[in-house]
Amino acid sequence: MPVARREAEVIWKGPLARGTGALTSASGALDALAVTWASRTERPGGKTSPEELIAGAHASCFAMALALVLGENDSPPERLTVTAACTLDEVDGAPRITTVELTVEAEVPGLDASALEQLVGTAAELCPVSNALRGNVEITVRSELAASAAANA
Repeated sequence: MPVARREAEVIWKGPLARGTGALTSASGALDALAVTWASRTERPGGKTSPEELIAGAHASCFAMALALVLGENDSPPERLTVTAACTLDEVDGAPRITTVELTVEAEVPGLDASALEQLVGTAAELCPVSNALRGNVEITVRSELAASAAANA
C-alpha cells in the first residue's frame, strides 16, 4: 500500500492559445486555480502554470527532506527557506521543462557551511520530487546559512 496518493483535476476549455483551465485538488488546498497558456509563457496575471506548481512541489518536498536529514543529524533547523525556479524552454521545437534551480537558506544553530552542504546533498538524494525529475530535468541546488546561523557556527 502506498504511503500517500493525492489527486488533482484540470478542466480545460478551448484551444491552447485562447483556452483556459481550472485546477482543483481533492484536498481543497488548490481551489479552482486558473491556468492558461499565456500564464505559462507570458505574464502570469494571477494565474498559475505547471512550472509554478512543479516549483512549489519541489521546494516544499526538498524542505521536508532537508528538515528530516538535519533532524537525524541532531541539528534540527530553526528555519529553512527553499526557493525553486522551474524553467520551460524550447528543445527541438517543442516546449520542455529543462531545469529546476533550488536555493536553500538555512538557519541551523551550530552548523557550519560545509556540514550544511553535505546534508543538502543527502536531502537531494532523498527528496521524492528530485528523484521523480532526476534524469529528465537538470537540478541544481545552492545552499547557504542564514546570517544569524553563520555567525553562531
